[in-house]
Amino acid sequence: MATPRQIRARIRTAKNIQQITKAMKMVAAARLRRAQEAVGAARPYAEKMREVMASLSNGSDGVQHPLLRKIEGEPKKIGLILITADRGLAGAYNSSVIKRAIELVRPYGPENVKIVSVGKKGAVFFKRRGFSVVSENPVPQTGISFMDAQTLSRTARRLFEDGEIDALYVIYTQFVSAMTQRPQTVQILPLQPLESAADAKPGPKADYIFEPNPEQILSSLLPRYVDTQVFQSVIESVASEHGARMTSMSAATDNAGKMISGLTLTLNRARQAAITKEIAEIVGGAEALK
Repeated sequence: MATPRQIRARIRTAKNIQQITKAMKMVAAARLRRAQEAVGAARPYAEKMREVMASLSNGSDGVQHPLLRKIEGEPKKIGLILITADRGLAGAYNSSVIKRAIELVRPYGPENVKIVSVGKKGAVFFKRRGFSVVSENPVPQTGISFMDAQTLSRTARRLFEDGEIDALYVIYTQFVSAMTQRPQTVQILPLQPLESAADAKPGPKADYIFEPNPEQILSSLLPRYVDTQVFQSVIESVASEHGARMTSMSAATDNAGKMISGLTLTLNRARQAAITKEIAEIVGGAEALK
């Protein structure tokens, strides 16, 4: 059985951990509010942009643009924009994204996959397993701008334009609430027709009239479409990370409180046992003197 001194040391350690986890919870909650507002502002535009580009892909036959390159059959080489965190202590946030990425790249092998990483955890994991990480980028904790998203997506776009990959995917975590985050796999390039898009809506199809010409319009829209999808994915992931960390640190704080209560009860029992033993020794000594 531990001595009272050892139990007091464990209580002090648990209290220190509780203060740290409580502070991390408060910081994550403050950042989550700002990130949640950014998600709410960007999500409608990104979803509408994806819907429009999926519809435009039906009428883009004959238009020449590197981002409209078609492939025959299944892609043999893929590119992946992987969004994880720079740090841990966020529950299953990193592991769930990495697990989704493993399922995607397993049929291709390390030699046929190129990864653009946002966040240290994903880059470290796949580099140790022999995958080509062509770009490593930190997670912007204070908020990402659209210019930052353009910088991230430019490398991935260049891989597709140069023919180094046949398809481009992004794996990120969709923010639902502070308690719920869902890993998502989205194919950005090549464009998917509206009939096969997951968010296809029933009703009459849009018929687009291009002015001045399809090449000029799509040359402006296609890069912006990729930038928009990357921008939305990053801000969704940042909000999800803060939500997961806040929930995880809240649970850790509660667990530390339960541990402190249990250790305090054990300490009181040890003290009571020591007092009872001393009283018994005093009574025994007094009886011996008689």
